[in-house]
Amino acid sequence: MLRTVFLKISMYGICLIGWSCANNQEKANPLPYYNTPDFTPVFLADQTAAMPTETHYIPAFDFMNQYGEHITNQTVQGKIHVASFIFTRCGSICPKMIHHLKQVATAFENDTSTVLLSYSVTPWIDSVPRLKFFTEENKIGRSHNWHFLTGDKATIYTLARKGYFAEEDLGFTKDSTEFLHTEHVLLVDQKSRIRGIYNGTLQLEIEQLIKDIQLLKQQ
Repeated sequence: MLRTVFLKISMYGICLIGWSCANNQEKANPLPYYNTPDFTPVFLADQTAAMPTETHYIPAFDFMNQYGEHITNQTVQGKIHVASFIFTRCGSICPKMIHHLKQVATAFENDTSTVLLSYSVTPWIDSVPRLKFFTEENKIGRSHNWHFLTGDKATIYTLARKGYFAEEDLGFTKDSTEFLHTEHVLLVDQKSRIRGIYNGTLQLEIEQLIKDIQLLKQQ
């Protein structure tokens, strides 16, 4: 009987130690940083550790959203933002991505510090009125935190490939003559640094994205 009690206590102690270690490890290993298009993760031991000498930031941008408003890098300064690349006439991956991103928008609909940016990869078709119609068609109400963006094609493509690494290293050297089409969704922190990449067509990855946004908000 004593042996049984001792065993239970010992196991409980091991569980506590294991939980403590796991908890400390979680605190010591926040989301990684991604500074190159091959998405090699850079982990910092803690928030006081020195950043890598070569740190990648999303560059300045200026586009129009579905309401005819200018959305710039200043709009998302100090905020977490989620970037995706879609087009309104897409019949393959985009409908599923939009369905999944609606979950993200809903999860943070009352949170002004989290923003979704969906860039059109066919901006010559996706005018401001077209984007507005698209959001209405997909039952996306007027939102403070989800902007569908249009503008100059070459500028969008350069930002996508060299700023967000949207197609990873395979797309980094491409130019605007080659069509951009990707299921990747990027998580960017309050200082415009890439902190996550997800497949926007997969439910589990979107659920992980929501968890990672919540984690990022705690850092």
